[in-house]
Amino acid sequence: MQISFREFNPFDLWIWIEFETVATGQEQQYLEEVFNSWFYLGKLGAFNAENLQVSEYGEDLSYLDYRQDEAEQAMMAPMHNMGEFEYLGTWGRCWFDLGTSDNIALDVLINALSHLSNDYIAIHQVIFGGENEDWPLEQRHQALFN
Repeated sequence: MQISFREFNPFDLWIWIEFETVATGQEQQYLEEVFNSWFYLGKLGAFNAENLQVSEYGEDLSYLDYRQDEAEQAMMAPMHNMGEFEYLGTWGRCWFDLGTSDNIALDVLINALSHLSNDYIAIHQVIFGGENEDWPLEQRHQALFN
């Protein structure tokens, strides 16, 4: 699975998924569950790099003194919005407003999609941002206003 980034605006981000073949209904459901789960975690502020106490502690977590007051002082970092998934041929896409969530969110999503691709769905590539020549955004916007 290839990963690439185009023009990147976290408040207006299209994520493009190209499958090896046209995705079945079951494959679409798997993919959408990954994205829905990722978004809900993001909406709850889970991807906040300002509070990574467990990761920063090290490997041996025995007797970790988790500082709740420090966690509560971290600025909120929630995702704001997610569009509906759309499919055309071997492509899928979805729009996001990542809000103030941190870039760790993208690493988590890429890790999840890599395993999904290895075990369940043959994903050829994931593209973050920009526009797809095979499926212009204008078609979507024209359909909304006609």
